[in-house]
Amino acid sequence: MTEHEHAPVLSYDLTGKRVAVVGGRRGMGLGVARAARSAGATVTITSRRSATVEEGLDQAAFERVILDIRDEAAVRETFEAIGRLDHLVVTAAPDLGSWGTFMDEDMRGVRSYMEGKFFGSWACARYATPHLTPGGSITFVTGGIAARPKAGFAAVSPALAAVEVLSRSLALELAPIRVNTIRPGFIDTAMWDFLPAAERDSIRAKVRETFPARRLGTGADIGHAALYLMTNPYVTGSIIEVSGGELLVGDFF
Repeated sequence: MTEHEHAPVLSYDLTGKRVAVVGGRRGMGLGVARAARSAGATVTITSRRSATVEEGLDQAAFERVILDIRDEAAVRETFEAIGRLDHLVVTAAPDLGSWGTFMDEDMRGVRSYMEGKFFGSWACARYATPHLTPGGSITFVTGGIAARPKAGFAAVSPALAAVEVLSRSLALELAPIRVNTIRPGFIDTAMWDFLPAAERDSIRAKVRETFPARRLGTGADIGHAALYLMTNPYVTGSIIEVSGGELLVGDFF
């Protein structure tokens, strides 16, 4: 037989697979959950908060778990309860604007952000790994600011960059489990609701005008990338940028 005859048949099909999306209540996480379900997977979504009535109707097809990934014991118990798992996607992050500034009177903001993003992602991977099946994968979600820091985000860039380095380290340590990262650009979700409406509209206009893709990113874009990473058995240790070309242009806010 030639090497080509040994190659697996590639497909986006997840029929019979079990996927956990940490942070799947809305936004990018919900985009991943919808994509996995459309590909045939059984999907469990976790979130710090209960879904609203409207969100609950939208998420009726998913198994839902309340989980604060800053609580290590809760993370361990959650993955023990989920049991056998084929793919883990960690999209959860602290709310934008929650980290304070570099010159705050103390370091509570940065400690909280690191706990909620880096250590939370670590805990999810740590306690999901024993339950991952052969051929399984872990996907983290970071952001363009990991590669292009901005003033006022001194806590965020290092936390996201640390997750990307963790991803590559785990690709070696957990092999043959595959570990990758999605690095989004501007994704038009409720995560931007901390800004005044006029400022959000200004950002959207600038993205449409300046990003090479000439449109806003959506949760579905992240879901499509996650499907690729879950189903391509030869991709590991990679950072997939889904940004509309954001890093090729100047700051948009």
